[in-house]
Amino acid sequence: MKLFKENTKIALSAIRNQLLRTVLTVMIIAIGITALVVVLTVVSALKNTLLSDFASMGAHTFSIQQYDFSAQVNQNSDEQKINPIISYPQAKEFIEKYNYPLASTSLSFTATSTAEVKYENEKTNPEITIVGADENFAPNKGLQIAEGRNFTNFDVENNNFVCVIGSDFTKGLFENLNPINKIITIRGAKFKVIGLLKEKGSTFGNSQDLRVIIPLQIARSLFSSPNINYDLNVMIDKNTSLDEAVDAATLTMRRIRKLNPVQENNFGMERSDDLINMLMEDVEVLEISAWVIGVITVLGSSIALMNIMLVSVSERTREIGIRKSLGAKRKTIAWQFFTETLVIGQLGGLVGIILGILAGFGFATALKFQFVIPWYAIFAALTTSLIVALVSGLYPAIKASKLDPIEALRHE
Repeated sequence: MKLFKENTKIALSAIRNQLLRTVLTVMIIAIGITALVVVLTVVSALKNTLLSDFASMGAHTFSIQQYDFSAQVNQNSDEQKINPIISYPQAKEFIEKYNYPLASTSLSFTATSTAEVKYENEKTNPEITIVGADENFAPNKGLQIAEGRNFTNFDVENNNFVCVIGSDFTKGLFENLNPINKIITIRGAKFKVIGLLKEKGSTFGNSQDLRVIIPLQIARSLFSSPNINYDLNVMIDKNTSLDEAVDAATLTMRRIRKLNPVQENNFGMERSDDLINMLMEDVEVLEISAWVIGVITVLGSSIALMNIMLVSVSERTREIGIRKSLGAKRKTIAWQFFTETLVIGQLGGLVGIILGILAGFGFATALKFQFVIPWYAIFAALTTSLIVALVSGLYPAIKASKLDPIEALRHE
């Protein structure tokens, strides 16, 4: 142990004596580790953001729409089939006939996405989305009320002129004002603000916070149209099987659409977990790509570290000869150079982790992802830097230990 401590001190002293080379070597390794940590951190932040966004829908929710998510993504495809809209009578019939235990069904439709909202002498740009919905819409869609309250069944059944607004209204129309109980005007109709939604951010480029939710029947009267397409959102109890609930809903909707057994569904059925799984598959591809990029970068760092240590061995040939002539064993010489490589590798890993986390936080903030401490990336970086040091330091250490002391003493 005493010999081990002495040998380690000699290795650390050699590192201090070659400070510039050490710093440059550390930075070479740090760059590789930083690249690995940054990419893994951003991917983790993206995954966390997607899970947070879609988990807000609830793990036990599904929706019935004109098209499913995959069809909307491929809406310009030649194979895209045209589904009929979900009409109001069909939607009402579904609510009446779908009697799955502990299920809550909401009915809604997007009345317009180009509305103008007025408050006293102020008005918004014509970019507000108006949603007609019932009292189950907010909980079924995972929307939380920051202030005030949600609709009640009494509000919906009695067509009360009340509304729930998105959080962005506090940055514009109601800046520095409490919007609760204020009166806003939409298409000449006056609505009392009873609730303010928590911020949701943007989904696929569309702001979720510039919208006003009003009772369903009032929305139908203000925004009448012959082909209104309705959405049905169903939330079931967490202890209930989602598969069975979806199967029952599909069967109910097929009966309403009068489809025979051989006909395909002419409506979309979206499960919240299907959307999450679909997006997670894409994120996994990014994660694999991140590892490939990181491994290539770290491989370059390993080669650089090994080259620098080989140069160090060549420059210190006479030192090695003197130590061997004084009785140093081969394993002692090998351990000295191996310790130097190990310390430099771990310093590079530590600096790379710090820089990687800071850069990852910056990218996540700029991209509006939810940053989390990337423990997985930190562990991967520590392990990688250790492997780099082991691989890069082994050959130079063995080469140094095998030098002939007589030939080493002759070296100038």
